[in-house]
Amino acid sequence: MPDRPEIVCICGSTRFMDEMSAANRDLTFAGVIVVAPGVFLRAEDREADGLITGEQKAALDALHLRKIDLADRVLVVNPGGYIGESTSREIAYARATGKPVSFTDPS
Repeated sequence: MPDRPEIVCICGSTRFMDEMSAANRDLTFAGVIVVAPGVFLRAEDREADGLITGEQKAALDALHLRKIDLADRVLVVNPGGYIGESTSREIAYARATGKPVSFTDPS
């Protein structure tokens, strides 16, 4: 038995909040420690209401890379194979740091 449970970082577009929540639940029930995005604002919300600044977005992006650092592996939630710009950067970062990356849908 390992000293600690596996840690998985969930990545993906925040438009897939429901799918990420389901993956988080399933992994948690399987005994996995899950780290995931903590803010789910869609691009249209940011543009229409100014709910998140560019500075906040940059800080959240950097924070998510630190979450990847903590993880043993990365799970990309990508319904229909969709991978956006931020998620592509996260995948590249994870691979560059030697983290295994898997996907919920073929890309």
